[in-house]
Amino acid sequence: MGLLSEVLLLPLAPVRGSMWVLDQVVAEAERQYYDPSAVQAQLARLEEQLEAGDIDEETFDRLEDELLDRLEASRTRQAGA
Repeated sequence: MGLLSEVLLLPLAPVRGSMWVLDQVVAEAERQYYDPSAVQAQLARLEEQLEAGDIDEETFDRLEDELLDRLEASRTRQAGA
């Protein structure tokens, strides 16, 4: 039955291949998005922008909260894995 199903599903091979590639791209994007070292580097750049006067305190607080949420989500994901 395995060979028969493979022959019948052969026309769908490009779709299955595309889905696999899409899954790989999403997994890599999530890995980079939640990478703790990348988030910490962004936090450092954000603090530099605040000290240089490029952003105000309110913007800094908002962006810092978002980055800290990502860092916490990263730690949660690593603990669950």
